[in-house]
Amino acid sequence: MNIETANAYAALLKALTHPTRLQIVAELLKGTKCVNDIQEILPASQANISQHLSVLRNAGLVDFAQDGSQRCYYVSRPKFASVVLNHLAEGEAAIRKSKVDVDHEKQLREGACGVR
Repeated sequence: MNIETANAYAALLKALTHPTRLQIVAELLKGTKCVNDIQEILPASQANISQHLSVLRNAGLVDFAQDGSQRCYYVSRPKFASVVLNHLAEGEAAIRKSKVDVDHEKQLREGACGVR
């Protein structure tokens, strides 16, 4: 992976690293909502929600359509957002490897590469 791709991926993931932004994305996956709609659902001020939406929009995760004086937001990368949130919801346990496991993997990799 090159550095430009890594930076783009990191920015995308970083936008999801706040609990309120995760909640916003989860709500928007259910359908388009205006800021006032989100404010009724989440315990945050309109200004705070707008700030979080700005972060998500700059990352390319959400966008909006103008509805008169209101901006109604939607998830612009629904497949990505759904996969991430569903994966988090599964609660995959962290694995632990012993030194023997790691050494075995190294041996297999070295054997496949012809390195000794």
